[in-house]
Amino acid sequence: MSPVATSPRADRSRRTDVPDSGPPVVALIGPPNSGKTTLFNRLTGLRQKVANYPGVTVEKHVGRARFASGLELDIVDLPGVSGFSARSPDERITRDVLEGRIEGLRAPAAIVLIVDAVRLETQLMLVGPVLERAIPTLLVLNMADELEAGGGGLDDGGLAAAFNVEVARTDARTGRGVDAVADFLDRVAVRAAERSPAGPEAAGPLGRAGLPLLAALTRRRAAVQRALATAKYRSAGPPRLTQRLDAIFLHRIAGPALFVVLAALVFQAIFTWATPIMDGVELGIASSGQWVAARLPASWFRDLLIDGVWAGVGSVLVFLPQILILFLFLGILEDSGYMARAAVIADRMMMRVGLQGRAFLPLLSAYACAVPAILSARTVDDERDRLATMFVTPFMTCSARLPVYALLIAAFIPERPLLGPFVGTRAATMLGLYALGLAAAVGTAFLLRRTVLRGKPAGFVMELPPYRIPSLRTLGLRLLDRSKIFLRRVGKIILAVTIVLWVLAQFPRIDGSPPPIEESALGQMGQVIEPAIEPLGFDWRIGVGLVASLAAREVIVGTLGTIYGIEDTDETSLELRAALQRDLDFGGAVALLVFFVFALQCMSTVAMMKRETAGWKWPLTQFFYMLALAYVGALAANQLL
Repeated sequence: MSPVATSPRADRSRRTDVPDSGPPVVALIGPPNSGKTTLFNRLTGLRQKVANYPGVTVEKHVGRARFASGLELDIVDLPGVSGFSARSPDERITRDVLEGRIEGLRAPAAIVLIVDAVRLETQLMLVGPVLERAIPTLLVLNMADELEAGGGGLDDGGLAAAFNVEVARTDARTGRGVDAVADFLDRVAVRAAERSPAGPEAAGPLGRAGLPLLAALTRRRAAVQRALATAKYRSAGPPRLTQRLDAIFLHRIAGPALFVVLAALVFQAIFTWATPIMDGVELGIASSGQWVAARLPASWFRDLLIDGVWAGVGSVLVFLPQILILFLFLGILEDSGYMARAAVIADRMMMRVGLQGRAFLPLLSAYACAVPAILSARTVDDERDRLATMFVTPFMTCSARLPVYALLIAAFIPERPLLGPFVGTRAATMLGLYALGLAAAVGTAFLLRRTVLRGKPAGFVMELPPYRIPSLRTLGLRLLDRSKIFLRRVGKIILAVTIVLWVLAQFPRIDGSPPPIEESALGQMGQVIEPAIEPLGFDWRIGVGLVASLAAREVIVGTLGTIYGIEDTDETSLELRAALQRDLDFGGAVALLVFFVFALQCMSTVAMMKRETAGWKWPLTQFFYMLALAYVGALAANQLL
């Protein structure tokens, strides 16, 4: 892994659109699981902004901090990396930030490099590439208390002398030692305000990069070993708790069994715990909509505001509890150190279909909702594996499909016992639909990794951190961050789709009132596509429902209720079941179930795929691939039954 180093002059020649004003920038760098983000949250609190770097989907976290001098700095929390080989988007972004290549972002005036003091032999490998940039650097030894508790030791002065860099000890979880980091940053802000050079000439108390250019990994490792010898470093023994837990969690039999139990717990929590909160959100949106509607005169504007905008906002907000519960569990599992073990256990199973072990939890969480599952696929390091994971995620049966399944199964599948009183025909049908979606996901992943995403199997190397108690502050800030990202990225698009569907159902107006549904623009669209869906056993009414369900799958239940003139419609409506039994035969009903198993009828998922892949290529390919599979599957089901 050769370092990438360019001269400051070459860096400046490649920078574009660098802001002329604003606080200086400090880059916060560290390997994964080093406590970097915890330190970032300590320094910036809630004064953070989240966006994507230009042209890529790697998130840019920037926080502003004010220091004792009254001056401010913008701190950039870079992705956790172990080197600058540019094999991943995270490594490329980190390298480009240090070299001043990022559009709209100044080159850093200083670097804070944070490493886990318990794992210095591996994490100090990042020191060489960082110091080669000749930018004032502070080396932060995080969680040094654990080093001492494990019988280890280190001479900070010796390490500072070996690397010719300032060294500070911290415990980012408790805040101990963070004042030393703030003091360094304050001096950076003062130096920048005095317009002192921040390049290779900058020496003195801020420190200067003194490590020679290392051309190979072996030379860098040798330099780290010499520095540790100078610092009289003694490694800490593995914590007894970590040894005891690993004996269970990584056991050949007990490990996978506990993994399945924990995965089931996450699934159950996402699927059930969020329900009361989601019901409360829906009730709040409906009640507030009624309150607003009662205070506005009857008009098309009120209908648009309440039925379009208000309902659209509610359709986005209703997913938020699932997202928060998902990322709460992911945060606990990751910060505690178990996520690394789970990835190792799952890797053996996932390798058979061409995916990494890290892909398991995103696929598991997709049973609640594909949107947060696609977000959580960022934990997959390899870009091909990550794309394959996001591509197959919508095949997993999300909760939005359940109202459709419940309606059609209750209407067309008679309840008969299969396994005594434990499993009946309806439950077996529901489980079969889940299994069908899983089979489609596995088959598609297998196909992708051997065709368009073909490549050598990614090396899966995972350093296992010690078990730790997660920080409540860090978990809370992460949930707040995820909430902002979800609402900002998905809300606008699904809101626009909802409004468009409302408009199509309201026009053309007849004597100032909405037209009958079959004469509306939405109804006419259903009649236009009826010839295409007739071979599947569907009529124009189902066609309208399919079009409306593009906003969200469960919308088809209310849409069909509107078409049939049935009020207060849900999946338990006996009148709607009778209407469907009259207009659909058994083959058409099974075809509709199969169609919903395969089709990507969720614009919020399409929107998230577009955001995560930085373009329309993959979401459109995904949408039409799943649509084609749904059409062929529904056609086969209708013809065979």
